[in-house]
Amino acid sequence: VQLVESGGGSVQPGGSLRLSCAASGLTFGSYVMGWFRQAPGKEREAVAAIKANNGLTSYRDSVKGRFTISRDNANNTVYLQMNNLKPEDTAVYYCAARYGAVLTSTPDYWGQGTQVTVSS
Repeated sequence: VQLVESGGGSVQPGGSLRLSCAASGLTFGSYVMGWFRQAPGKEREAVAAIKANNGLTSYRDSVKGRFTISRDNANNTVYLQMNNLKPEDTAVYYCAARYGAVLTSTPDYWGQGTQVTVSS
């Protein structure tokens, strides 16, 4: 199984980025997909998740209204659209997959991570 993230980079506060995660080697439609992030010196935290069967989404409070998670089951890809980025969003962002309907802190699979830096 491989989860390959792309789309990270450096932006100014208020800017936008779109992360992508291409999954292979798994039955994508059987997995809840999500994004986690880890800032320097901090624990990894869940950012957003999306179920496979009904597309139901969930977000951590600090990104609600700014981030949108979506998935393309035909192309085995999950996205994270990040708008109005803030310096506190700076972190390495990881794609994750877990079999079933609930994304816990221990997914079955992780991507390698992509750096997002928000700075003026």
